[in-house]
Amino acid sequence: MGSPTKVAVIGAGYFARFHYEAWSRMADVELVGLCEKDAQKGAEVAAAYGVSGSYGDLDVLLSQARPDLVDIVVPPSAHLEVIARLVEEDLAISCQKPFCGGLEGARKAVALARNRGRVLAVHENFRFQPWYREIKRLLDDGLLGDVYQVSFRLRPGDGQGPEAYLDRQPYFQRMKRFLIHETAIHLIDCFRFLLGEPSGLFARLAQLNPAIAGEDAGFIVFEFGDRVRGLFDGNRLADHIAENRRRTMGDLSIEGAKASLRLDGDGRIWLRSFGSNREQEHGYAWDDRGFAGDCVYACHRHLLNHLREGTPLETAAEHYLINQAIEEAVYRSHEEGRWIKAREWQSIR
Repeated sequence: MGSPTKVAVIGAGYFARFHYEAWSRMADVELVGLCEKDAQKGAEVAAAYGVSGSYGDLDVLLSQARPDLVDIVVPPSAHLEVIARLVEEDLAISCQKPFCGGLEGARKAVALARNRGRVLAVHENFRFQPWYREIKRLLDDGLLGDVYQVSFRLRPGDGQGPEAYLDRQPYFQRMKRFLIHETAIHLIDCFRFLLGEPSGLFARLAQLNPAIAGEDAGFIVFEFGDRVRGLFDGNRLADHIAENRRRTMGDLSIEGAKASLRLDGDGRIWLRSFGSNREQEHGYAWDDRGFAGDCVYACHRHLLNHLREGTPLETAAEHYLINQAIEEAVYRSHEEGRWIKAREWQSIR
């Protein structure tokens, strides 16, 4: 197997704990350090996940821990500055989203990494949720036949009232761009993963909770080529049927010439043949651990396999710029009240 990959993590907030937990389970990874300004929090996280050292200064971490890979799990406003420092070292970089706070910063980060020949990946984990990997396999096998349309109803039910999001991610309330920038971009990426590149879109967005700064509901209509349609229908105030409403965060349906597919809130996949009134559950294996079917682990593993074995990388930051350009097109469509064709976001990428 060779020597372990030395991983360091920057950040120790709410979602960073999923990152540490996933890295700690990999036999070919050594967690050599973390960077966190709050010394007590850093020490607690290091002890909890077997991290060799906690550092309050990034330069000290880099010189003493000497990581092969640095995982950035800090607020987006800090991404570009951290990446600018990391590309000076001979290491790979993974960064959480919203990547660099938006397209402008992301472009700069990609250019920095490209100029120094560094691997820069975005931790976009939704496409690694096991149900999406299985649905992609079923589509590739032609089980549904020609696909007509896909729709996703985002319904986490965590956005009501003045206390919305405060118990877990309080900064959500202050985001001027919220539903699309923070959440729907996951589904934009999943739609691209499942169906390929969209050829156009139209969006209408709304703010339902006056306690927050940004939009929390909206529709995006997509076209994929000439025949396939997609709908993202998001509302963070409404909920859906699920044992854990953050597992899938909603319901997905895909309709095709041979069969229709439905993903429910518990991660179960249901299939119904065309002309039949009977829906059958499609069994597949997945682990109910970590976040959303252990997708943080799967996303980490995917990057690690690329670094250690040279396998293709789905999460390259340069490729992720397309998601961010589509995000900009969504906001433009809403503001201007018009259909946006792909050539427009391709030109701003």
